[in-house]
Amino acid sequence: MAALARWCVRHRLLAVLLWLLALGGATTAAAVAGSAYSNDYEVPGTESGRATQLLDKGFHGLGGDSDTVVWHTAGPGGSVRAADVERTMTGALGKIADLPAVASVTSPYDSQGASQVSRDGRTAYATVTFREQADDIDRADAQRVVDTAKAAESDGLEVELGGTAIGLTESKSAQVAEIVGIAVAAVVLFLAFGSLAASALPIATALVSVGTAYAGIVLLGQVMTVADFAPMLGTLIGLGVGIDYALFIVTRHRKGLKRGLPVAEAAERAVATTGRAVVFAGATVCIALLGMLILRLSFLNGVAIAASLTVVLTVAASVTLLPALLSWIGPRALSRRERRRLAEHGPAPELPTGLAARWAAFVERHPKLLGAAAVLVMAVLALPTFALHLGTSDQGNNPASATTRQAYDLLADGFGPGVNGPLTLVSEVYGAGDRNALNDLGTTLRSTEGVASVSPATYAESGRTAFLTVVPDSAPQSKETSDLVDRLRDDVLPAAEADSSLDVAVGGVTASYDDFAEIIVAKLPLFVGVVIGLGCVLLLLAFRSVGIPLKAAVMNVAAVASAFGVVVAIFQWGWGSELLGLGAAGPIEPFLPVIMVSVLFGLSMDYQVFLVSRMYEEWLETGDNRRAVRVGLAETSRVINSAAVIMISVFLAFVLSGDRVIAMFGIALAAAVALDAFVLRTLLVPALMHMLGGANWWLPRRLDRLLPRISIEPPESRSDAGGARATIPRRRANPAPQEDVSGPEEQERDVRDIAGRGR
Repeated sequence: MAALARWCVRHRLLAVLLWLLALGGATTAAAVAGSAYSNDYEVPGTESGRATQLLDKGFHGLGGDSDTVVWHTAGPGGSVRAADVERTMTGALGKIADLPAVASVTSPYDSQGASQVSRDGRTAYATVTFREQADDIDRADAQRVVDTAKAAESDGLEVELGGTAIGLTESKSAQVAEIVGIAVAAVVLFLAFGSLAASALPIATALVSVGTAYAGIVLLGQVMTVADFAPMLGTLIGLGVGIDYALFIVTRHRKGLKRGLPVAEAAERAVATTGRAVVFAGATVCIALLGMLILRLSFLNGVAIAASLTVVLTVAASVTLLPALLSWIGPRALSRRERRRLAEHGPAPELPTGLAARWAAFVERHPKLLGAAAVLVMAVLALPTFALHLGTSDQGNNPASATTRQAYDLLADGFGPGVNGPLTLVSEVYGAGDRNALNDLGTTLRSTEGVASVSPATYAESGRTAFLTVVPDSAPQSKETSDLVDRLRDDVLPAAEADSSLDVAVGGVTASYDDFAEIIVAKLPLFVGVVIGLGCVLLLLAFRSVGIPLKAAVMNVAAVASAFGVVVAIFQWGWGSELLGLGAAGPIEPFLPVIMVSVLFGLSMDYQVFLVSRMYEEWLETGDNRRAVRVGLAETSRVINSAAVIMISVFLAFVLSGDRVIAMFGIALAAAVALDAFVLRTLLVPALMHMLGGANWWLPRRLDRLLPRISIEPPESRSDAGGARATIPRRRANPAPQEDVSGPEEQERDVRDIAGRGR
């Protein structure tokens, strides 16, 4: 690390140009290639996946994406069959049918669309079929459909549109969220450093790395399945960890300058010490993210690799681009007041005094009380997690002002909630007996509990494939619709198949999401176990302790559970979701738990590494657990809290993106970081470590001999400028815990004493 930092400092112009070249080249390539995202939730081997395959085989994908134009007449006596309404909407639908991207339009005023008028005659809808699937439709083409339909609106006639392609016109850019997050981060950095130049460097480093990663994710979509929210998720994670990692390194660099080190040497030492911790922390994040690969779901593979790519590039920029920029700004990494004090009074170490030292001493005096309070807070916030319901959130969860949400509500009011998510029953047909069995099945389905209507069987041109459309009497995202899927699969269909060669598969939005959720829930214990296990192994190697990894695993699970509790309360229960512009309450996306566990586990490990590494350093020197915990907390709490505020601000800013999934990620990550930094790492962890004493650092001697040795901060890098401590003496394998009976005043002097040695 030291050699890498030295090269970047000595060749700072080349280092900066290489990063700018990477950014420009990747952005250009992405612009030329274009995006090719895919939200394919189908899982091979599931029943809904088999239904989709049968439809593709028999009906060639049923054409392109199918969307709806819905109109509703208001006022007394209003009817969609009124002559003026029919004339207006027929003209609008004709114009839509003539658009180049539209393949066909099925109007309720045609013979085949008679069922598309509500019983009260006040609501009707037309089906607009595009030539391409939604992933391949240009946003401008979808916008032309919206504009043409909306032009037909008048007093007493409301026109709204729904469907996947129409939803493209409502997607918002993340630029506002990014600007807000970066602006708040800049303010926090300036308050922490007092130097405009030093405040700008973490942001510049994060922007360059995240920009390169964003372009890389676009290119990644050309060779594998990448969800459309992956670039925004990568940006969210990259800005958060990128600014934080750079903050830690800049903080260490500034300490070196205050101790009188030359600019180049201070930058090299910052990367050689804190930079190693950044690489270690980034590795834990990547391991947690890549843990999604063991689920063997193509949809999640792309998300895992895209997010990991972003983290790798932010770490790389922190240890290469950042030292080059630090050497460029020179002493301006310090504020004018700090530079003036350094010139007048000479080098002086930063003392961990004030609030940080007092808090560390307070936690030491009241570990049981504070630990119990922290556990209570985490437990209360985690309670909603037990009510977690995985399912499909759809356009009915969009903000109330969105045309897709209004179209969804109009259809639900006029035709029943199930029309927004019908089920598709597909089967191969081998003869007249199967056709008769399908007719009988339709009759049985019409009398089945939870079914609102059933369409006649539709046969492919070959006559070998047929499907029935079943409209539930409940919304697609409701538990009742999921229960209907189970009832069809377990009871109704087996009875129909018993006397024929039919093999009916149930598909549709609800069935697909339920199957996807079932696969994920079944594999979740293995996934969480692997991620936690690998993280514990890394911490075991780094800190030579059994207790530290176990506590970290428990804390990480607590952070994840509490964050999910917040997500359930806001998005599933709807506590403030409409006020925040997040739409109506609804179930949690099936893929969210896996991605959230990966990201949250990785991020929570960061603070564990930065906090405990300082405690471990002090423990190695003194063998005094109480002093190690007190000094480690006093010296790291301020920078951890500053980093947490920045990360929380960036994550919360993404609520402004307008994307429900990204808003879920933003709120969950912000809640997890806040709880991790302010409740777990600076309260519960030190309280537990005080109560456990020397047992924190226990490691069986045989295991100690077998484990390879890694060091987050190498001993030769821990010496200070004055040479007061060139190396740290090796402690005994398991020294007896030393009793510390000092009071608050003595504890404060302890912290000052250790800081005075040059930290």
